[in-house]
Amino acid sequence: MKITRENLSKLETYYVGYLEGEKLEEFIKDFDIKIAAGHWAAGDFMDRFATKGYFPELKSDIISQLERVYKAGIKGVEFHDVLFLNEKGEINEDKIAEVKEFLKEHDMVATNMNMNLWTDPKYKMGGVTNVKKEIREEALQQALKAIEIAKKLGCGTVNLWPGSDGWDYNFEVNYGKQLEMFIDACITINKEAHKNGLKFCVEAKLHEPREGNMVIPTTHLAAFIAKEVNRECGVDNMGVCIDYGHEQMYASEPSQTVYALKVLGVPLLNIHSNTAKLHSNDEDRVAGTGDIWRYVDFLYATIDIGYDGWYGEDQFTYRMDPVRAMALSKEFIANCLKKALLIYARKDELEAIREKGDQAEVINFVKKIILTG
Repeated sequence: MKITRENLSKLETYYVGYLEGEKLEEFIKDFDIKIAAGHWAAGDFMDRFATKGYFPELKSDIISQLERVYKAGIKGVEFHDVLFLNEKGEINEDKIAEVKEFLKEHDMVATNMNMNLWTDPKYKMGGVTNVKKEIREEALQQALKAIEIAKKLGCGTVNLWPGSDGWDYNFEVNYGKQLEMFIDACITINKEAHKNGLKFCVEAKLHEPREGNMVIPTTHLAAFIAKEVNRECGVDNMGVCIDYGHEQMYASEPSQTVYALKVLGVPLLNIHSNTAKLHSNDEDRVAGTGDIWRYVDFLYATIDIGYDGWYGEDQFTYRMDPVRAMALSKEFIANCLKKALLIYARKDELEAIREKGDQAEVINFVKKIILTG
């Protein structure tokens, strides 16, 4: 993000009020705000209650999805590695070329490559922590292929969300051995990512699809693992991806987590933006439609620590037209970032008030920005 005295001074003059349309685009460009969307956010969507999907008329091939992301006015795109693998698990160079051409023609950017180690039925009992050595090795090799694909597409990061790694019942796994297997896999992936000029991050989640817990249930554990992996590798190349909805699932304070990463020296490499209720499931609703105080606090933290990555929409807006849903998220992320920037522009005042330990004065300081800024 580009923050200068000049553009901060425009927040209460040129960018006053709610931003939309051309003024919204100008604001995003002025502050160099990087907003992306996962290709999956473009639909179609299906779940166990609607196995034919909620928008069956939508084509779900990658080019059709990219067309919808472009129509929503979003420049960055996240991908899954399996889009670029054939039935034999080999890299499909033609598909990579096709996507690269589309991105170039539409002035779009590949931001992050996610390692999908949960969709294939063979990973039902885990990917990189599967008790069967041959499946663990297959998962690891697929992760390494994801790095190769990411480099070819021009991504800056690769991300491992270990959806199938975890447990559903008490006593099902040896927790210590499982964690050791995960760390060993991360060391191998991190070394390969670093060798290829890519950053590697892990995305935590409490549960789902695992019913008990996933192997990395919290960002705090992900940070601990990243520190251990970086120590073993001798480079600070591994970090975390914070999914806002995942933080809601275990009701941590997302802004506090951001600062914890900074204090611990663990890079925040990517953000997945969405909305979910506290202690709920991973709802993946439109970003910015939940607790505004909490969300703006989170965005303020990302600004304050100097986060310069992407705010990527990770949403499954089942019953809403995906183009409109992605456009709304972009609009809400930007407007909430504007509120956070208005507070950041007066950071010294805020810190002085905090030093007094007066809760009411802090609330009085930010209330008009949060509710009307």
